[in-house]
Amino acid sequence: MHRRQVDSTVISAAGYDGATAVLEIEFTSGDVYRYFAVPPSVHRGLMGAESAGRFFAQRIRPVYPAEQVR
Repeated sequence: MHRRQVDSTVISAAGYDGATAVLEIEFTSGDVYRYFAVPPSVHRGLMGAESAGRFFAQRIRPVYPAEQVR
């Protein structure tokens, strides 16, 4: 999945597959997680957020199931 750079101290890059509703986030630590059943609006919100880390902590991590990829 293609990821775009994110201007954040926590998140390095994020990618989204609209066909499967999977959001993939690469953290600055090098860890990569996939989040499932994520609506396109949430991906857009993450990419446009003033603070991607805060948006992630409030609107993604506690809501969507995830698996660690790396």
